[in-house]
Amino acid sequence: MTLRLGYGTNGLTDLRLDDALGLLADLGYDGVGLTLDHMHLDPLAPDLAARTRQVARRLTGLGLGVTVETGARYVLDPRRKHGPSLLDPDPEARAARTDLLVRAVEVATDLGAHAVHCFSGITPPDTSTDTAWQRLAQALAPVLEASDRAGVPLAVEPEPGHLLATLADFHHLRTLLGDPGPLGLTLDIGHCQCLEPASPVDCVKEAGPWLRHVQIEDMRRGVHEHLPFGDGEIDFPPVLEALASTGYTGLTVVELPRHSHAGPELARSSIDFLRRATGATNGAGPC
Repeated sequence: MTLRLGYGTNGLTDLRLDDALGLLADLGYDGVGLTLDHMHLDPLAPDLAARTRQVARRLTGLGLGVTVETGARYVLDPRRKHGPSLLDPDPEARAARTDLLVRAVEVATDLGAHAVHCFSGITPPDTSTDTAWQRLAQALAPVLEASDRAGVPLAVEPEPGHLLATLADFHHLRTLLGDPGPLGLTLDIGHCQCLEPASPVDCVKEAGPWLRHVQIEDMRRGVHEHLPFGDGEIDFPPVLEALASTGYTGLTVVELPRHSHAGPELARSSIDFLRRATGATNGAGPC
């Protein structure tokens, strides 16, 4: 089984980015899920291109792959979590989110990233579902054009509580947009356990053709809380076996954004857990 393991910088926000990347390389990770945020490659600060080149050199020197994630809580608005979204009633606010995603594609290109991650956002009050889907499709169009030019797929994540919350919703968006080539899927394994009608194993199998990015953590049914491995309900060896069988070659990134206080230790214990779980699917010992 060959899975490429990564860890998300949104779970290492108490570390400088340079230190976080060094830690992950020392622990044996194959890559990093890099969330563009004010503490880690701020996408809105001056000299982004120069800072991106510096990060690219660091990644190359450490032998780390990368995917670019865009789930920073307050990078656009210091008072609204994840605001403004692609569904915001204000066209200028939606455009600000679109511009950020286009910038993320540019950063991903310069870093040699294998995908750019994003999500839809929560449907605003007094907004019909049809209107929300129309806004999402329109707001993503320039991002998909940028992704197509760059050759970097856009990997949309079904997120509990959002307009696009499930695999079925992803396929609805895909159909609405005319199934564009750059559009792919971010599959969060914990979210499958949380709210999908199918098991995480079956979700992985269904998602295989569209997988461009994978996030992984433990979770309990009906509770959207990212948990360290072993604290939830997921049986990971068959999930990892199913993931490997899809032929997915991108990063599988540990997603623990509320555990930065224990980030270095959780990065170590997470890769140990995943190595053991991967070995178990092969009938082998820890690798």
